[in-house]
Amino acid sequence: MSEQTRYITCVLCEASCGLEVTIDGPSVRSIRGHEADPLSRGHICPKAIALQDLHTDPDRLRTPIRRVGPPGVHATWEPIGWDEAFDLVAERIVAIQAEHGPDAVGVYLGNPNVHSLGAITHGVNLVRTIKSRNTFSATSVDQLPHHLIAMLLYGHQFLLPVPDIDRTQLLVLIGNNPMASNGSMMTVPDFPGRLRELTARGGSLVVLDPRRTETAKVADTHHPVLPGTDAYVLLAIINVLISGGLARPAAYVGGVAEVGRAVAAFTPERAEAMSGMPAAAVIELAHLLADSPAAAVHGRMGVSTQEFGTICQWAVQCINILTGNLDRPGGTMLTTPAIDVIGARIVGPGHLGAWHSRVRGLPEFSGELPVSTLTEEITTPGPGAIKALVCMAGNPVASTPAGDELGTALAGLDFMVAIDFYLGETSRYADVILPPTGPLEREHYDLVFHLLAVRNTARWSPALFDKPSTARHDWEIARELGLRIMRLRAAAQPEGGEASPIERVGTALREAPKNLERQAKFRTTPRQQIDLLLAGLGTGLSVDQLASTPGGVDLGPLEPRLPQRLHTEDKRIHLAQPLVFEAVAELAARPTAYPQAPADPHGDLLLIGRRAQRDNNSWLHNAPRLISGKPRHRLLINPVDAHSRGISDGDAVTVTSRVGGVRVECTVTDDVMPQVVCLPHGYGHALADGIRLRHAKTLAGVSFNDLSDPETTDGVTGNAVLNGIPVTVVRSAG
Repeated sequence: MSEQTRYITCVLCEASCGLEVTIDGPSVRSIRGHEADPLSRGHICPKAIALQDLHTDPDRLRTPIRRVGPPGVHATWEPIGWDEAFDLVAERIVAIQAEHGPDAVGVYLGNPNVHSLGAITHGVNLVRTIKSRNTFSATSVDQLPHHLIAMLLYGHQFLLPVPDIDRTQLLVLIGNNPMASNGSMMTVPDFPGRLRELTARGGSLVVLDPRRTETAKVADTHHPVLPGTDAYVLLAIINVLISGGLARPAAYVGGVAEVGRAVAAFTPERAEAMSGMPAAAVIELAHLLADSPAAAVHGRMGVSTQEFGTICQWAVQCINILTGNLDRPGGTMLTTPAIDVIGARIVGPGHLGAWHSRVRGLPEFSGELPVSTLTEEITTPGPGAIKALVCMAGNPVASTPAGDELGTALAGLDFMVAIDFYLGETSRYADVILPPTGPLEREHYDLVFHLLAVRNTARWSPALFDKPSTARHDWEIARELGLRIMRLRAAAQPEGGEASPIERVGTALREAPKNLERQAKFRTTPRQQIDLLLAGLGTGLSVDQLASTPGGVDLGPLEPRLPQRLHTEDKRIHLAQPLVFEAVAELAARPTAYPQAPADPHGDLLLIGRRAQRDNNSWLHNAPRLISGKPRHRLLINPVDAHSRGISDGDAVTVTSRVGGVRVECTVTDDVMPQVVCLPHGYGHALADGIRLRHAKTLAGVSFNDLSDPETTDGVTGNAVLNGIPVTVVRSAG
């Protein structure tokens, strides 16, 4: 067959790069960055090249399988037909909910769901059909403080300003490493190229991070900050701005005086004592932000996944607002995507604490509970305990706190189904695995990441290959399960339980509109839904038009949209938020100087995480071309801390936290500041029994999350704390 050139979107990370792919029949000949793509501009990273490995991976499941016997290394799996599998899963979900209540079936949504159009259009509909309050997702180990602050300040959880990097003069990144990630909560493909352009126009990059990350190494200025103390620095910057008369917020901003009083105790000197960042540097950064003609501050994983993550994200927004950089070209701006999921009401504005977790009382946010409480919601007996789990494109055993404990809990469930195309650390506990098609076999439109992109574009990505006749897309799996669940419930309704006939009729009438809407959504394809949205929103675009335009349509740079785009009732931003002020007061009551070592009896060093460009959480280590090269699994430790413990480069060490311990080789480097050690997450496959990932199992490393503590969370949202974990590190014998 003759070679063909096709244009698609990479769906492996938030950068969403446009790709130019050459195929010859069923084979991929080459994958390159698409030079004409208006967003990614020809950028590509190694993950995109590995899409072909994922497509041909012999370990990837392509038809359903059912587990025979208990989970573990001795478990056996047998193939099962799609219809039989759908019926089995739907019947078990309905039966368990009928016996124990709707919350007895838990749901976990993994990160890949937001990278799949079908998972968004139909998977979310399936979750709503299941109707369980015990719903969890990767959001609460990642970004929950972002969404809460967006809701409080701007009126909607997805009104998330991003740096206008293409026009800024000063970019300040805190706990953020886009040289490795190409942006997170900020879709910024080709960050290296955009950084070169920033430098060429006389701008500068400042990084605050306890590690000299890949981004810190190319920054103009790097300030090491002790993990978990960023809030002191950020609040001190706000203090300097307000007390020094440097604040110039827009007319639609209120509460500045109240903020000034709330942060009065957070001086630059206190920030230095707690964080290690010199007071003079804190003051200088505040003045740089106030004086710059265009500046943008962005905080990411490093500040979200700590005890005061909500304060950090509020403070980041306050700094941008107070310096007049919100909604200013070169500052932080809101996108105006072709399909505005906010205006189209695809996603609600958000809510906090409509209910709380049964055991620990952690608040829900937008219908999801913090995943740190998932294990105890399974293992603690009583009404409302989780008896079954639907795990959709997620691997919480490898990616959430105390994953080993969660695995033990999953083994005790009455039933579990995984929608996943790998037999991995979490799906090995399932009774049934339903594998969806791979990224090269499905169509795509970025409903989420167009909303976070540094430039407004619209791009349709066609499927590169037809799906096999025996395969199912994720949206087809969600559709079949959802419709079967609804049919089974309807069939059981006349039996009625203890409800009277009148009560049953009333319930049916109330549920009928929702059921009809869900059925309609299930029965339309993702492509049809995107076409309807494009037409209904008056974009002048269609799927056919986008599909015939390689790289998509350039809709231009970000534009000022405030206060009109605010979703607050009065179209104003209220900085004085009681929830945040309570947390700030709690922080103010803490000691005024940081001890030489953490007071926690379980540790004298602080553990942080990291990622590499070739890594993607826990699930791409089975791609051979991504696991080659130098070891990336090692613990990083500063020479001062290594010397005091008799540790040499390459030694095996034992790292112990309150909840667990691991043994891993170390690298001695001044890339981490003293008192800090650094370990990547997503490793440890070789230690997991019963998984089918032949290449991943050859990879050295341990699970970071065997050290993270599910009982330690952000005090406002319940987001997991993954940075600043107290640990001990000792040289291992032998």
